[in-house]
Amino acid sequence: MSPLCAARAALRVYAAGALVILAQLLRRCCGRFAEPALPRQPDRVAVVTGGTEGIGYATCRHLARLGVHVIIAGNDEAKARDVVRRIQEETLNDKVEFLYCDLASMQSIRGFVQKFKQKNLPLHVLVNNAGVMMVPERRTADGFEEHFGLNYLGHFLLTNLLLDALRASGRPGRSARVVTVSSATHYVGELDLEDLQGSGGYSAHGAYAQSKLALVLFTYHLQRLLDAQGSPVTANAVDPGVVDTELYRHVFWGTRLVKKVFGRWLFKTPEEGAWTSVYAAVSSELEGVGGRYLYNERETKSKAVTYDRELQRELWARSCRLSGIPDVTEDIISG
Repeated sequence: MSPLCAARAALRVYAAGALVILAQLLRRCCGRFAEPALPRQPDRVAVVTGGTEGIGYATCRHLARLGVHVIIAGNDEAKARDVVRRIQEETLNDKVEFLYCDLASMQSIRGFVQKFKQKNLPLHVLVNNAGVMMVPERRTADGFEEHFGLNYLGHFLLTNLLLDALRASGRPGRSARVVTVSSATHYVGELDLEDLQGSGGYSAHGAYAQSKLALVLFTYHLQRLLDAQGSPVTANAVDPGVVDTELYRHVFWGTRLVKKVFGRWLFKTPEEGAWTSVYAAVSSELEGVGGRYLYNERETKSKAVTYDRELQRELWARSCRLSGIPDVTEDIISG
């Protein structure tokens, strides 16, 4: 990617973020940030990726407070021990545990799924939350560009490997749910099917936005497959907004300064950022509803290109080849 294209990608990402921040400021000034009232879920089991910090930690805590059996999938065992203890103490829910899963390694993902299934637990909710943001160019254990490999392809593989558990746990009127965390940067993302790894030139901003765009396309195609099979599972994408987390260590220094000085007014807290994920995971209003893009606990339109079924289908096919799983689209969906 040329320096000019990289600069363009960065400007588009920061412009998208600025618009979201402005909207959040106006919303806060109007006093319209309110935690959704949600029903208790004492009989449900959820897996949350990246649950040891930020939005993921807040998501796990919200779910545990609702009585959910929460399994945190992450790659920091030392931090996880303290996180599990804190959530258990704060929520008085002892059904919170940790299983190691490095989303940058397909071997680790497969190992996590095997360990989870050995527990003989149902699985009612999968929250694909973990991610990296605008990191320097580097590769996953399998040689993929890290944004694409971890943010997108890792969750693609994890979801597909857990689909049988989700199907077995869902039922009519009580569907299992897949919740995938995207972001407003998907609106400025561009998907290059011929160069998903950015080998033609790297832009951290472009790679991040592409990974978030890919997650929305994945969600919509997954829902088409689930509908065609009559599966009691729904898949939705959520946008947490601009949230005050530790993910900003690699962004432009000016953005970090704004976050440090004005974050309490302009940025959502991790708890506020988690509300839409938790809403998508448990709300009765979304029972049986899938293939949606949710922001501030409401359905909204995603980028126009995300509704392109041929693009969804082609990305899915390539993702199957890259992750080594069979593509069942042709067997399930005709036309």
